Amino acid sequence: MFRPKFTLNYPYEKGPLSPRFRGEHALRRYPNGEERCIACKLCEAICPAQAITIEAEPREDGSRRTTRYDIDMTKCIYCGYCQEACPVDAIVEGPNAEFATYTREELYYTK
Repeated sequence: MFRPKFTLNYPYEKGPLSPRFRGEHALRRYPNGEERCIACKLCEAICPAQAITIEAEPREDGSRRTTRYDIDMTKCIYCGYCQEACPVDAIVEGPNAEFATYTREELYYTK
């Protein structure tokens, strides 16, 4: 009651984000440009909202590579399980909190 008001002039002023904030998803790559994803499908299996779809094919050296990696951000609940389950840190949830779009189709992320 006797404290000063905490009002921000958004979007020109932004409040602090928690270091644990989980925002927009991103697929990481190695410095040489190669994808980190090994197509283990653990993120797809653990996602409670079933927002991740992965298809894979074998490489010449016997390992797998992803041919399709889709994230439906309209279903995502930002729980962070996909990030925790990934054994190679290929998927991360970054600090971007502002990814509003005009259409729902723009919220279907593909590889």
